[in-house]
Order: sequence, then structure tokens, then C-alpha cells
Amino acid sequence: MEPDGQLVRREAARRRTFAIISHPDAGKTTLTEKFLLYAGAVQRAGAVKAREGRRSATSDWMELERQRGISISSTVLQFPYRDHIVNLLDTPGHRDFSEDTYRVLSGVDAVVMVLDSAKGIEAQTLKLFEVCRARRLPVLTFLNKLDRPGREPLELLDEIESMIGLRPTPVSWPVGAPGDFRGVIDRRTDEFVRYARTDRGASLAPEEVVPTDRAALEEGAAWTTARDEIGLLDAVGADLDEASFLAGDSTPVFVGSALTNFGVRMLLDAVIDLTPSPSPRTDLDGRPRPLDDAFSAFVFKVQANMDPAHRDRLAFARICSGRFERGMTVTCDRSGRDLTTKYATTAFGPDRETVEEAFPGDVVGLVNATGLQLGDTIHAGADPVTFPPIPRFSPEVFATARPLDTARVKQFRRGVEQLDEEGVVQVLRDLDSGDTAPILAAVGALQFEVFGYRLASEFNAPAEILQAGYQAIRRTDPASAPRLREIGGIRILHRSDGALVALFENRYRLARLEADEPELRLEPLVAGDVPVG
Repeated sequence: MEPDGQLVRREAARRRTFAIISHPDAGKTTLTEKFLLYAGAVQRAGAVKAREGRRSATSDWMELERQRGISISSTVLQFPYRDHIVNLLDTPGHRDFSEDTYRVLSGVDAVVMVLDSAKGIEAQTLKLFEVCRARRLPVLTFLNKLDRPGREPLELLDEIESMIGLRPTPVSWPVGAPGDFRGVIDRRTDEFVRYARTDRGASLAPEEVVPTDRAALEEGAAWTTARDEIGLLDAVGADLDEASFLAGDSTPVFVGSALTNFGVRMLLDAVIDLTPSPSPRTDLDGRPRPLDDAFSAFVFKVQANMDPAHRDRLAFARICSGRFERGMTVTCDRSGRDLTTKYATTAFGPDRETVEEAFPGDVVGLVNATGLQLGDTIHAGADPVTFPPIPRFSPEVFATARPLDTARVKQFRRGVEQLDEEGVVQVLRDLDSGDTAPILAAVGALQFEVFGYRLASEFNAPAEILQAGYQAIRRTDPASAPRLREIGGIRILHRSDGALVALFENRYRLARLEADEPELRLEPLVAGDVPVG
């Protein structure tokens, strides 16, 4: 029988855990769906969401996502491909949900960055890449929508290097101008792969490997242009460098169209061939925890009501070491409490399947694991471990929430507590005046829309959510609070993690106070929080 440590190392080597990031509308969720198609996980791809008469994408499970046509929650998708296990984490693209994306990126080993070839690097792409840089995540780049008119690929390469500091190393290169995309040249083999369209990209795009002499004859000027551009890339040494890619210094670039499936298979193969398998994760004391050590994992997402029929709560945990077995007892490092794992699932969008065992790199959904919170570490065995917490973003907008039906205050409170635990918003309370009208703090206003929608649809507690007149937030302490309460335009509230915060109606007043009374504790939310502005 294979030793347990050897089994863990072998299974971990088969895992590829990555996220897809992009600006909204760059094609991220469409690419996710096409990966599933090419892996055989779905038989027919759903087209782009929120279009009249079209199906929704597999990775979008929330009804509001289907209505708005955007991804507003992260989703875990696990599927096999080429004797590997792929854990794909689809992330929100909208800036207002940057915090959810950040949490997802804490649980992956690599990233696929999708760029709209007509738009290039956009503000959200740049912001998300800064998170990748902070974690030294390897980044694959996909220049999408080449089937439509857009910018020249060489121009996009210059933009990638100048704006995000990654050296682009094209692996595939297009034949045909944007809008007249015919196929790609694989620079590693010099093969030309020609594509044919299928009905709305719902099935695999037929691929034909065309000999170069025939390609030159049949593609004419498009072929000549592509060869000239590849000659420029060869001259500057823009060749695939796996070492610098893994170090986060260069990005292999692939080109194609997720909607028509052009170039999708080549990119999915690159996920298997180039992105790293799980490696030892560093604990809070800076020590790497070996993959074959006792079981450990950290919770990067909490989500309730993914299945409205069950109204349950899932804590998604990324396994860092050891072998997970359903029913094992694990300990939460924060509380010291033991938890049973009888109900554990793998996820495929909203669909679930009971998981009997899992290994480093896998994501396990623990059903109704009461007491687990975002950032918690869970472990088994005699060697406890704590992984660094997941930072929270500093809020930029504020609102008040009140139940519309006073007979449903209990449901309102339960919903507020649940959505606070999930990190949908940060809930701030005045402990002296009760919690029927909490202050909500968020990165963007769209989070309030999701908060209100879910209160009404999942907890049957419709609420009135009104903009609150606060412009800034600071962390404070009990010693400073009495003085702050004496000053008008400042409110002292408690966050659910115990932090004491001060809300300011006027940024100018905050600046004057910081200058005039430096003894007061007024710290930006960066110690354990991540500013997004």
C-alpha cells in the first residue's frame, strides 16, 4: 500500500488551482464556460449571459447575476482534464467586488488574465494585477475577442509591459487582423492551427494543422504579416521563459476568442503544462508547511443559500497540506473548537457532489460548519498551524439598512449577520442603540444592491437601504472614543470582528483632527485591511 505522504505528494502534483481575472465584459465568464466545454465537463457551452434567449453560464448561480449579466460572486469549479484535477475559481469582474476577488486570489496558485483586445489594460485589470504581484502569482495572459475589430497585438504587448511591468512572451500569435482572425501560430512548434466557427461557439471549434508552405499560399498577406511580427518577437527575445513566469516576472501570452472557441484548447493546455502545482504554504510565523504534513486548510469564502432548497451555509476551504477525508475531525485555530466534516462537497457552480477525500490544491465546501469564518485556519493532527489572515478592504461607501416590515425584524437580523459573515458588506453597529438600523460599509455601491436583494430573496426580510453621509472611516480605540464622541460629525461603531471604528461626515474635519490631536488613535484600515483607492 502506498504510504500516505507519498500519496499526498503525488496527488498534489496532479492539481492545478487557478483563478481568472479581468475587467467586466472582457470575456472572463465566457472563457470559464469554454474551459468546461473543452474538458468535457459540459456538453454544450452556455453563451454570454443576460442576452435575450440565451442560457446562463454554468459559473453564475445567483439569480441577480443572471438578471444583471455580470458575475458578482466567486464560484468554484472542479473538473478533470488530461489526468489532472483542475480547480478553477471564477471571480467577480466588477470593481465593487474587488474584496471577493482578493479573497479568491489568496487560495490559488496561478492566474489567467483576460484582456479585451479592443480595450487592453483597464483600471480594474491593473488593480487586480497589483494583488497578483503582492502574492507573486504566475500570470498567463489571454488576448480575447480577436474575432472582432480591435487593437494590434504588438501594441497590446507594449501596454502589458509598460503598465503592469510584466514582460510578455507570446506563445501563440494570430494570423489575420483583429476582426479577420483565422488561426494561430504556435511559436514553440511553428505550427499553424486554423479554426472554423461553430454555432455561437456552443461546441468545440474544428482545428486544422496546416503546413507552412500551404498556409503561406492560402493565407496570403495575413500570413506574411504574422511571420514578420513573429520575426520581431524573435529579435527581441520575447520567448517563453518558464523560470521568470513562475517568479512572476514574465507572462506567457495566448491569443484567441473565447466566444468562438479559437485558442481556448491551447490556453487550457498551458494551464496544465505551465502553471505550478501546489507548494508548501507559509504559516503566520513564516514557516512553510510541507504538503505531506498533517491536514490543514484555510477558509477563503463563506456562502449561504447557494441552493435555495436547502438554505444551508458553505465554508470553502483551500487545502494546504495532508489528506482530507470526509468525517474527520478538524480544529479551528481561532476558536480552538473541534468540527466534524461529515458533510463535505466539491462544487460545480451551484451543483454539489459529496467528496470522500481531497488533497492540497483542492477546494472543499464544508456544509453548515457553524463557527467557521473568513480567514480561519483548520487543521488536524498534533502539529497545529495558523495561516496569515485574509485582509479586508477599506470601505469607500456607506449606507444605513432598516427592515421594511417590523414583523420580520428577526429575519432581518439573521440575514444581516449571515451576509456580514460572508463579507458581502461590513456591518457596523452601535451597541447602545441596538442593531435594527446598522451602518453598512462597502467598497462599491453595487454591494449594497446585492445585500438588499439577498435580504429580500433569501431571508424574506425586505429592507430600505439609504446612502449614509459619511466620507471616511478610521480605526480607533476605547481611550480615544470619548473625545471623538464630543466632536460633531463623528460616529463610533463596532465591527463584527471587535474592531472599534470612527465614521467621519467630513474628510476635512478628519484631516484637521489628525493634525491638531495626534494623540488620538485614528488609523487607516490598513493593518489587516487592504486600501483599494
